[in-house]
Amino acid sequence: MTVQIRNSIRFLLNHRLVELSTVSPVQTLLDFLRLDRNLRGTKEGCAEGDCGACTVLVGRLLDGRLKYESVNACIRFVGSLDGCHVVTVDSLAVPGGGPLHPVQQAMVETHASQCGFCTPGFVMSLYGLWMENPKPSVEEIEKALQGNLCRCTGYAAIVRAAEAISTIGDLGRDPLVLEREAIGQKLAALKDGKRVVIGEGAERFMLPATVDDLAEIYAAEPAARIVAGSTDVGLWVTKLMRNISPVVHLGHLDELRRTIVDETGITLGAGASYTESFPVVTGHFPQLTELWNRIGGEQVRNMGTIGGNIANGSPIGDTPPALIALGASIVLRKGGQRRTVSLENFFIEYGKQDRLPGEFVEAVRIPFLNDNARYAVYKITKRLDEDISAVCGAFRVTLNVDGKVVDAVIAYGGMAGTPKRAGNAEAVLIGADWNEVSIEAAMAALGSDYTPLTDWRASAEYRLLVARNLLRRFYLETEGADAVRLDRKIKLAV
Repeated sequence: MTVQIRNSIRFLLNHRLVELSTVSPVQTLLDFLRLDRNLRGTKEGCAEGDCGACTVLVGRLLDGRLKYESVNACIRFVGSLDGCHVVTVDSLAVPGGGPLHPVQQAMVETHASQCGFCTPGFVMSLYGLWMENPKPSVEEIEKALQGNLCRCTGYAAIVRAAEAISTIGDLGRDPLVLEREAIGQKLAALKDGKRVVIGEGAERFMLPATVDDLAEIYAAEPAARIVAGSTDVGLWVTKLMRNISPVVHLGHLDELRRTIVDETGITLGAGASYTESFPVVTGHFPQLTELWNRIGGEQVRNMGTIGGNIANGSPIGDTPPALIALGASIVLRKGGQRRTVSLENFFIEYGKQDRLPGEFVEAVRIPFLNDNARYAVYKITKRLDEDISAVCGAFRVTLNVDGKVVDAVIAYGGMAGTPKRAGNAEAVLIGADWNEVSIEAAMAALGSDYTPLTDWRASAEYRLLVARNLLRRFYLETEGADAVRLDRKIKLAV
């Protein structure tokens, strides 16, 4: 079937429809807002999705429901906004100088702003939280603000502001709630099922009409850059000044965001974001809750995708070690052909994956754990939240009734040029008793499994020491309450 083509993108910006037929493939939403539309409330701080000063809300329809999420405008490309509603802090102002929005008023009353540079980003993150959860707990507030940095207030006042919003305003009277149905109808009208193509030659970007259309485009143009959440690719543009054209955007393809659960496991569409996948992943694998909550900040989790984290091939990506330890596999597609590859075999060497030209990651398959399996994941970083791993360790062992190890999978990120299993350490454990002696031997074997590098995140010696200690931690935490208490004492002493 021939796909119809549209040569413009269309989206709502605050209260107005925007239609653009001339857009650079690398123009960020932040630059568009500040330079093209003179909406200066959205600030540039880090230009790498780290500080949150540029936070805006992006609303999109998914299964007929309009959902708003906080995103980093500094690394979000304008070309990805087709069919969306962009809401900036400027839209909160009442014409004629009326009262402040409840989120803004709460910030004022709790003295939650000092220099004010980061304040618009905090306001938008809290606005997004308020719409989803009008009475959040402190833990929920802190999670929503992981991606917003402030050098002045110390955050306590901002948390108090978040708690005060519902005492100041009525969510039911908020414009984005009152107008939700009308906005949803406008966005639905923008979805015409056409392929979008803007630009010529290498300087262009495309939005496929469907996943089948994506397969056709990418098979014909394997040199094109696939962009899902742009949480990494965005930095290639803003920090490295790389030309990534031509670009194929995926974020609008609902088909790639689907999650399927059956009796044997979970299948995640490669375009599912960390936020979208959180309920099902942590519901079936609660051991992944802490890891998922520490992937970037809320804005990054709203934008970043599981498939992108895998396809990127980074040796310090958060999800690959955890998924390798679970025995995950991926579905690769080229045109109409698909093949399934175990995730551990997908990574060949640094910068090289088992992916043919024109082939893309379509889905991720995660099998459920068996009843006798013990599983855990640990992420080690310089700061607790919104940081990249120095080392990430994932462990799964299965014991028989006699307490012997019948299967062991140990995978690390940050220890080699790819996420990599510790084959020698696993061999030491398999067939051995699950005890301190076996763990000591496996810890020693890690020295022959890895030759880590020294960089600004950690030294090689530190990485190897941490890798060994994480294996010990896994053992202690799977040996009952006494061992867990002992491990906690060790951590407190450190």
